[in-house]
Amino acid sequence: MTETFHKTCNLCEAMCGLLVEVEHNQVKSIKPDPLDPLSQGAICPKAIGLREVQEDPDRLRLPVKRSQDGWVTISWEEAFRLAADGLSEIQARLGDDAVASYLGNPGAHNFGIAVYLTLLNNALDTRNRYTASSLDQNPKHASSLLLYGNYLSIPIPDIDHTDFMLVLGANPVVSNGSLMSVPGFAKRIRRLQERGGELVVVDPKRSETAEIADLHIPIQPGRDPLLLAALIHCVMDEGLGRQSHLVPFIDNLEPLQNYIAPFSPESVALDLGIDQKTIRELARRYAAAPSAVCYGRVGTCMSPYGTLNSWLIDVLNLLTDNLDRKGGVMFPEPAADLAALLELRGLSGEFDFGHTRVRGAPCFNGERPTACLAEEILVEGEGQIRGMVTIAGNPCLSAPNGRALQAAFASLDFYVAIDFYINETTQHANIILPPTWSLEHDNHEILFHGFAVRNTAKYSPCVIEPDRDTRHDWQILSELASRIAQKKQRNPIKRVALRLAQGLIPSPRKALALMLRFGAYGDHFVPWRKGLRLRDLESQPSGVDLGPMQPRLVKMLERYERRIELAPSLMLKELERLERDRAAISLREGQLLLIGRRDIRTNNSWLHNTRVGTRGRERCTLQMHPDDASVRDLSACDSVQISSRIGRITAPLELTDKMMPGVVSLPHGWGHHGKGLEMQIATQHPGVNCNELTDDAVLEPVVGNAVFNGVPVVVEPV
Repeated sequence: MTETFHKTCNLCEAMCGLLVEVEHNQVKSIKPDPLDPLSQGAICPKAIGLREVQEDPDRLRLPVKRSQDGWVTISWEEAFRLAADGLSEIQARLGDDAVASYLGNPGAHNFGIAVYLTLLNNALDTRNRYTASSLDQNPKHASSLLLYGNYLSIPIPDIDHTDFMLVLGANPVVSNGSLMSVPGFAKRIRRLQERGGELVVVDPKRSETAEIADLHIPIQPGRDPLLLAALIHCVMDEGLGRQSHLVPFIDNLEPLQNYIAPFSPESVALDLGIDQKTIRELARRYAAAPSAVCYGRVGTCMSPYGTLNSWLIDVLNLLTDNLDRKGGVMFPEPAADLAALLELRGLSGEFDFGHTRVRGAPCFNGERPTACLAEEILVEGEGQIRGMVTIAGNPCLSAPNGRALQAAFASLDFYVAIDFYINETTQHANIILPPTWSLEHDNHEILFHGFAVRNTAKYSPCVIEPDRDTRHDWQILSELASRIAQKKQRNPIKRVALRLAQGLIPSPRKALALMLRFGAYGDHFVPWRKGLRLRDLESQPSGVDLGPMQPRLVKMLERYERRIELAPSLMLKELERLERDRAAISLREGQLLLIGRRDIRTNNSWLHNTRVGTRGRERCTLQMHPDDASVRDLSACDSVQISSRIGRITAPLELTDKMMPGVVSLPHGWGHHGKGLEMQIATQHPGVNCNELTDDAVLEPVVGNAVFNGVPVVVEPV
């Protein structure tokens, strides 16, 4: 008998609704759900990858341990015992900080991990916590914390109602948004243009998003803050701004004008390579639009001025009265509000979290920069990391200086991976604890409903019954935390506290039910009050439409007694740094600037062991403008050597006039080489790891974010 389930795709931030047909506990087909209120029938090739991962023979179903004879399958009991023993021994011998944890991007898509990761972190009690956020998005969290008091209070473009959209350093046609869940972006832009609106894209490459734009403005990597500052200068200098309803809540407007003064269009045009008339015209069109939205993502975050870029974007939206207004950027109100929950617990974010041991890099919001992880493992001294836990992460591919990280992970005394692939990072583990795949457990996209362009809620059930001898992520985290807590007999009070906390945390399903009732649409446990409950989501499997975003920033500010500090001292110092250093940005003769790119079939390295993620043309190529190739005597399909300060790799060359001259591009997430990998399809389509070129010595100075865009490289024939 064939049964159809409604599922949410968890392979990117878009949360596309799916119809999954299952027969005899096997997936027969995956199709788009036209009734999903957010995705409205949108789908991309990644959705097919859900089935391929489910059926992948390389995916681990049972725990394994590394031995002299290779990987050996073991029982869960033995795996948990060995894992807890190994980690606890290191902490007993060298201190709690000798063990570190790393959380990868898939954790953001898993409600069980969101609920139960706290247990493991509390049990480990280490300051050495790392996540993928310090690789791509912490600058945006930092600017939101500075302006609105909560790192998850990120303003989201009201794309369905805006009249003018300005996009910098993002390609949402391919990514479906990032820190902006927007399935079917191209269709939404067509609607914008049909109602007389405009899309302008600022990017070093004429990307898929730039191809459908009304105007594409090429820009050299790393120069975004100069353009943003010049646009703000025009708005203030020409009086283009509109009186905002937020004025009573804003402080320090005057200092901003003084610090923006050096960035007139005339003064930055030469550095930008953009005519000052183009800059002024863009500012005027943006300010004159009935509603407008400025949106920037990885290209602006993964730069030496990531936090400054994110702050300038919000300032531009505010000064033109496009913050917290229909058609501008607003704050979603999700049914299960993670930001509000963290606020209640006093976890809205923090800057003052110390510095790393080796180089003194800044830490942010309870975590350390992943770009510093290799040195924290390799450099001896008090606080050196000798044990590791990774959860759904592959930092040896995704973090700067991948070769140094490979050496670092290989040197660890003990390493536990919660993952179901033996990949570039987990091949170094002593114990691997494999969780179920997303089709085998229920889920609610707790994080990304808070970043969606429309308020919706959806419960995504299990569609494949997992084998009896498997474990969900939250069960693995809970059991491992419990075992580690039992080992910490040197602190019996903490051990008891951890056990009590574990008993108080409900299952993910019960936790979601509680959050819904306490949420903005819930009954707050008032008997006579109607409200959204989990049973309501279950009765509407395509999802519940809670309506478009509405202005709510004033309510948020009043609730927490906050004001908008428009010109924080951290950002004024960054403007001074920008002014001081902009003339010093130069390349040696023959150098080019390397940027990344995204492919619609993959998300980082997630689907590289599937046919859908690797079929078709070669995707891991170095894209270069024909003019740059000509002066280097290079031809299409040549193998070229790409060298940076820290390493060199070889890749096939692809010529395209979509690249800006002086800029080259490699995709992220490839490089599946090495004898230790057990991913057959990935190793047949290995590609190269662009992060063997990314310099781990270069960090964004406010939050220590990695700098992936604008890496100076030399390209030569092989």
